[in-house]
Amino acid sequence: MKLQRPRADSALSLIELLVVIAIIAVLAALLLLSVSQGKTRAQSVVCVNNVRELGQAMQSFVSAKRAYPLEVNPRTATVGSNPDHGFSWIESLGKELGQDIKGRNLKGIWICPAAAKKPGDADDQSGPYSCYGYNANGLAALTDTNSLGLGGHFVRHYPSRPPAPAVAETEVATPSDMIGIGDGFMGNAGNYFDGAAWIARMSPPQTNPVSTAAVKTRHQGKANVVFCDGHVESPKLKSLFEDTSDAALVRWNRDHLPHREELSP
Repeated sequence: MKLQRPRADSALSLIELLVVIAIIAVLAALLLLSVSQGKTRAQSVVCVNNVRELGQAMQSFVSAKRAYPLEVNPRTATVGSNPDHGFSWIESLGKELGQDIKGRNLKGIWICPAAAKKPGDADDQSGPYSCYGYNANGLAALTDTNSLGLGGHFVRHYPSRPPAPAVAETEVATPSDMIGIGDGFMGNAGNYFDGAAWIARMSPPQTNPVSTAAVKTRHQGKANVVFCDGHVESPKLKSLFEDTSDAALVRWNRDHLPHREELSP
């Protein structure tokens, strides 16, 4: 009589099942990470293209007007008007882009796809909401009188003191090393604000943990910036807002001087 060999148990043991589940979980995590990184890179490319186009619009405006757009241009009898400029720098560049900008909700080129806030969330009175900011004042504080940036000769105190007259093209000493437009961040000492119509170093530094986290996340600790000559860079936030070397400070000011006296003590 031939004995029948017992059949081997083909079922997975509990340990084997846990190993399979762990492998699937690791593979899924890697896939999600890859997708997330790909999305981040794609958003950054879109943002870089946005600021490049805004830089081209600024150059077009300067070429036609021989001056940089005013930060704001109040059209009232008491402060005068500048008919070559829009109500805001955003409106001025909008015309160069063939856009008739009205209201605060902007689309397309004005919106960074990685921005945490939606259009209209910012409490900004200088014009329509944009994810991007103008280097209007340079290192000059909002309490100063004379501006060091592109938005006009004076630091705007609306409506009592407009920023006019406009900054002439020839007043920017080194266009290739002068910040023009970038992600709408204001920062200093590791603290950042998002959603402004400016790109600026805050003086004195202020604290806002929620906005700081949003800024650091937006482009993985960087900002996209177009310079007056039209080239785009993506410097680290620390380099842009905290570096106190002369080489870093001169990039904010149209006379290409560091103006160290403007730094917070």
